[in-house]
Amino acid sequence: MLGINGWEFLVLIVVAIVVIGPERMPEYARQLREWVVSMRDLVNSNKDTLTSELGPDVDWKQYDPRQYDPRRIVREALYEPTPSAAAAPAAAAAAAPEQGAPAPYDSEAT
Repeated sequence: MLGINGWEFLVLIVVAIVVIGPERMPEYARQLREWVVSMRDLVNSNKDTLTSELGPDVDWKQYDPRQYDPRRIVREALYEPTPSAAAAPAAAAAAAPEQGAPAPYDSEAT
């Protein structure tokens, strides 16, 4: 959660209690509860809207942003053999001119 471990979170709560004070703490706790409940309702309503518009059989894994990790993409690109890499030497050997033959010349070139 935002790079905060349990002890740091506990220290932040204690500092908030000291700064806010015990007389205002119930009001802030009530406001925090209302905010969390409204965010939960907003997320649930958006989820229901998406489900009703896209249908219940949507593959959410294809929309997962973690699949676009640049390190994973580069790693797969570097370690994956390309199909054209195996065919390149054979194509180069077939296109090579014979020994002693004149170089190809294009009369239409500028």
